[in-house]
Order: sequence, then structure tokens, then C-alpha cells
Amino acid sequence: MTYALILTVLTILATGCNADPQTSPADTPPEDGVRYPSDVLSSPDQWSIMLGNGEVIRDLTDFAHPEYFYTAHDSTDWVVFKTPNGGVTSPNSHNTRTELGQKERWTPDVGGKLRGTVKVMHVSTAGDARVAASHSVVVGQIHSDDGHENEPLKIFYKKFPGHDRGSVFWNYEINTEGDNDKRWDYSTAVWGYDMSTLGSGPDSYPAEPEDGVALGEEFRYEINVHEGVMYLTFEREGYPAKTFTKSLLESDFANKEDMPEQIVSLYAGIGRDGTERPTAYAGERQFFKQGAYNQTNGRDPATNMVWSTGAATYDGDVAEQYANGSYTEVWFRESSIGPGTAPTR
Repeated sequence: MTYALILTVLTILATGCNADPQTSPADTPPEDGVRYPSDVLSSPDQWSIMLGNGEVIRDLTDFAHPEYFYTAHDSTDWVVFKTPNGGVTSPNSHNTRTELGQKERWTPDVGGKLRGTVKVMHVSTAGDARVAASHSVVVGQIHSDDGHENEPLKIFYKKFPGHDRGSVFWNYEINTEGDNDKRWDYSTAVWGYDMSTLGSGPDSYPAEPEDGVALGEEFRYEINVHEGVMYLTFEREGYPAKTFTKSLLESDFANKEDMPEQIVSLYAGIGRDGTERPTAYAGERQFFKQGAYNQTNGRDPATNMVWSTGAATYDGDVAEQYANGSYTEVWFRESSIGPGTAPTR
């Protein structure tokens, strides 16, 4: 029995009989040597990973974990990132992740580039629909390693229960001037809704987005930071490419009057109304992250109606969470990382 087949069997056992079958590896990989995620990732030496159990692995060569990080095959090879709602979190987060972290650091003026071809196979079916982060996962981000250690970019996929299609959007978190308790994210839709579209009750959902992305549907993203400007490109079969630009050196939100209405309505209830320092993330070291950063957690929504999603976590029992839909699962078939380049558009 190959190691990849052993991983597949263990994963099916951990998932349980009630799990959605589309979230299990589709078939056994061919005998082509693809047994570990490092056989699929283009630059495994440039990454470390944090798993959903809090373990950090700094050498990915020939490493896999049957519950969190392994390979699958469905006409091509994939790296699977799987994360329960409740697990061990990093020191500055309340959310569990199985996520790569770039080892190298760079400043916005130097830049960098990250690409990924991805399909989201599952997001948590538990969570309070009135909370913006419920039923969502971050599949790529830029994280600051200095100052407030905020995130100038997070790429989300979110799908409400009962919908066939979900939304892809990206968030920019301000690099707050002064007290970081006043920070907020501005959300921009790519396909479907942005983060501010909510349910009217814990289990009441908005209309399904007409141009939404289905579970198991591929899309591609490119994050290219060049000379302090972030260039984003999103591609999907049958749709025109979507492109966005955002300076990481000059703030759009340095004054109170610059605050978008989306922020006033979404964050007013939790007292987050800060402004950003005029130079945004200039001079701060950044790094890329990629994988399944689960945004659904078990915290009481009364503590934070944007980020505390009140989902079932089964006291952290991973098998129970996987069996009852309290997890997220993301597959990547292509990932590349390198220096930023001058945009061609």
C-alpha cells in the first residue's frame, strides 16, 4: 500500500461516515512519485506550515499529516489543507489554520509575488449568519511582521449553508494609526458578495449570489507587489479576469471622512472606527501565507459580531468536527512564489 493511499484511508476514517463525499480525495494517485505535498508545491523550501493542531513544521520535504495536510488526485495532483473550527490557534488569532507561511520577509517597496490555483471543497456549515466571518476561509494573504502585525490582504471564500454558490472577496486591513483595537477590514467583492452581506438571523441567509463560485470550482489568483503597489488578478473559467490595485505605501483611509460606509455599518457595533497611518505599510516586513485559514470559530457572537461566529466545535474533537461539517477544506494544484514584477496591464 502506498503512503498516499494510507493517508487517504486515514483521512476517510477521521472524517466519518456523515462527511460530504466530495471533500474526500477523489481517487488514488498514480504511481508517479507524488506522495507528499512537497512533490506538488513548486517551492516547498520557501515555506513552513502551521497545522490545525498548532504544530509548526519548518521542513516540508516528504512531510504530510493525515488529518490536516496531504495529497489527493482527480486527473491532476492536489495539496489538501484541512482545518477544524476548533483547534490550536496562533498567539494573535482566535481562528485555527492549516496554512503555509513564507520564510522570507520583504518590504512593500521590494515586493513579492504569490500565485495559486485553488478549489474550496468545504466551509463550515455551523456558524451565526449575522456574523461576517461565518462560513468562510482565507486561502491566501499578506501578513505584516512588524508594527501591529496586521494583514494588508486576505483572500476569502464564503458560502452560506444551503447555497450552491459562494463568494470570493478580498479584504484590506488598515495599519492603524495609534490604538490597534480600532482596526478594521475593508472588503471588495470579486465574485458574489463582499464580507458585509449578512444573514438576517443566525440561520437566515441572503439570496444566493448569481455569479458565485461553487464548492469544487477552480479559480486562480495572483498577488503581485511591485514598488509598493499591490496588483491583484483573479481568473475563473468562463468569466473575464478581475483586476485590482492598492497602494501599500499611501493610505486611502488616513482621515475619518475617508471611512467607507461599509465600515460604518459593519463595525459600528463593536467600536472600531480607527484611521490608518498615512504611509500605510511602508517600511514594514511582509510575508505571504497560503492554505486554509478557517474563519469560523466557537466564540460567542456577543463578543464581536464581525469575527466571533459561535460555531460548533465539539470541544475540539477533530473527528467529530469533520463528521459534522465544522471544518474547512481547500485544495491547491498550483502554487508559486517569487519576486514582484512590473505589471503588464
